[in-house]
Amino acid sequence: MPDRSTLRTIRQMVRRGERFACLTCYDASTARHLERAEVPLLLVGDTAAEVILGLPCTMHMPLEIAIALTAAVKRGAPNTVVMADMPFMSYQADDAEGLRHAGRFMTEGLADIVKLEADGSFAALVRKMTRAGVPVCGHVGSRPQRAGLSGGYASEGRTAAEAEAILADARALEEAGAVMLLVEAVPPEVAERLVKQSNVPVIGIGAGPAPHGQILVLQDLLGISDWQPSFAPVLSNLGQQIEQVAREWIDRVQDQRVTEHRYRMRAGEGEKLQGDVAKPAASPAVIPNRPAASLQKR
Repeated sequence: MPDRSTLRTIRQMVRRGERFACLTCYDASTARHLERAEVPLLLVGDTAAEVILGLPCTMHMPLEIAIALTAAVKRGAPNTVVMADMPFMSYQADDAEGLRHAGRFMTEGLADIVKLEADGSFAALVRKMTRAGVPVCGHVGSRPQRAGLSGGYASEGRTAAEAEAILADARALEEAGAVMLLVEAVPPEVAERLVKQSNVPVIGIGAGPAPHGQILVLQDLLGISDWQPSFAPVLSNLGQQIEQVAREWIDRVQDQRVTEHRYRMRAGEGEKLQGDVAKPAASPAVIPNRPAASLQKR
């Protein structure tokens, strides 16, 4: 992979028949290591609502935090494509508002591309964003921001009618100018059909092997998540390692085995400290009554 990954780089990889890996990321330190590993695309997903902020689902991701996290990831991985996930209700209510928010992700968030969970009805918005110079990835198939309609996350495309609708949505978004597509939680044959009909890179998550790129939530790979998707392998037991490190630190503190540090007083200064250090008198538990005048603002 070249020193710097761009949308053009990814298109070239697809033309050469090369598969590309993607991962979610939410902070600069992690982004730095993922860039060193040469991951070509990082998604600052609205999954941060769950794995970073501890919120119940992705629908609760705050816009301002999403923009700030996107910028943090780009600062950590300046030579990697960073995709911003536009949160719930940041673009659904009004095209003009959605366009402004997409612009903020590009300028304040330093994003290279924005992702919308969209069907064909969002083609007009994608067209406006494209005209304004905002690269768009259309997210089809299972769309977590619509989970409220079905009472939870679910796969899509399990009937011929559902599959045809997903393919039609993808076609409409690409024709409107989307430069990339992401398909989530669909049967492999649906993703395979989508890849065949598309002229842009297709990223899959839980959609079988056909897509050009594959993405997963980093915490799932690292073994940090409490709930593990069936399509996400656990490649590390980092969660247990964190617990082990924390327990080791607890033991070190309790046994006063804290690492020696380099800070020393200047020569002769220690001798100037005279006698034992006197402890200050304990503060009274109850504040005595004061005249009413003392409670007035000064």
